[in-house]
Amino acid sequence: MKIARIDIFQVDLPVKGGMYRLSGGREYTSYDATIARITTACGLEGWGESTPFGATYIAAHAGGTRAGIALLAPALIGTDPRHHDRRWEGMQATLKGHRDARCALDVACWDLAAKATGQPLCDLLGGRVPGPIGLISSIGGDMPEAMRAKVAAHRAQGFMGHSVKIGADEASGGPSLDAERIAACLADRQPGEWFLADANNGMTPESVLRMLHLLPQGLDFVLEAPCASWRETLSLRARCKVPILLDELIQSEGDLVQAIAQDACDGVGLKVSKQGGITPMIRQRTLGASAGMVMSVQDTVGSEISFAAILHIAQSTPRPLLRCALDPRAMVDIEVAAFDAPVVNGGATAPDVPGLGVTPDMAVLGAPIASYGS
Repeated sequence: MKIARIDIFQVDLPVKGGMYRLSGGREYTSYDATIARITTACGLEGWGESTPFGATYIAAHAGGTRAGIALLAPALIGTDPRHHDRRWEGMQATLKGHRDARCALDVACWDLAAKATGQPLCDLLGGRVPGPIGLISSIGGDMPEAMRAKVAAHRAQGFMGHSVKIGADEASGGPSLDAERIAACLADRQPGEWFLADANNGMTPESVLRMLHLLPQGLDFVLEAPCASWRETLSLRARCKVPILLDELIQSEGDLVQAIAQDACDGVGLKVSKQGGITPMIRQRTLGASAGMVMSVQDTVGSEISFAAILHIAQSTPRPLLRCALDPRAMVDIEVAAFDAPVVNGGATAPDVPGLGVTPDMAVLGAPIASYGS
């Protein structure tokens, strides 16, 4: 089986609710998605997606994603999409870094490989762990009672995991507001619920320590991605009794090895486009599991295609280490593809069909903006 053609599509994904807020005053109203279709010489199609969370989340942006694909795609023509390590090494040799650009192509290759064997993707990633995957809500920064209400709305839908955004600047309320946000979101906590207080690298050790000092005793939550640098994170780690999960600082396998060696965290947030696709995701999943780290399986944001990759990875992840998965469909106000994985009581199950199980809506995707190969 050989890759014959690669088509690239662009779609804007409007934010559900109109606005999503992160630490540092970052605001988003829409996300720029890049979707890849890889067609083999025998006519089989595989799909993948890469949607950076704007241009201020990590060192990635949609224009750069597509510029990277323009270099990577020609190098994949004529190769076998089932040889995942060789394809990944070939992309590394073609373009240093830019994991967001590799992501859509890598995911599409895995979709093809699973379709070629007639198996759901999760079966190629170690095998399906039975039962639905618990999903995590994503609660953007807001006033405390508004965030509490959003947690309650997701709880009513059966969600057992909640990611609440913190990192208010001093002018907006700073650590005091963040402490109120966490306390409000956990005020009605139910048995079995798991909470992340996610700063998206937007706080300093000083601001985190002030916030923790203001919190009531006994709140059960995990602090995610508190600081922007390794030095700040290690400084905080030495003085913080709250479990820490790292996200943006962990992009490569080397980053995860460093976190393990320096005991920088207790868990890791693995995101498909941030890590660079499924190939590095399963490598990092193995490293994290070997170190006893809990993990969430997510993406920065995305459509049904992104969620399909998330769900298949999560479906094949050992449950004692899996805290939750993210459904990015809940973050955007458009449907790009059909994907039969409804949310039932806060969980979803990867469909038992070959590959990712997505059927893109070509009326939404439109014509390709770039094509490579025959």
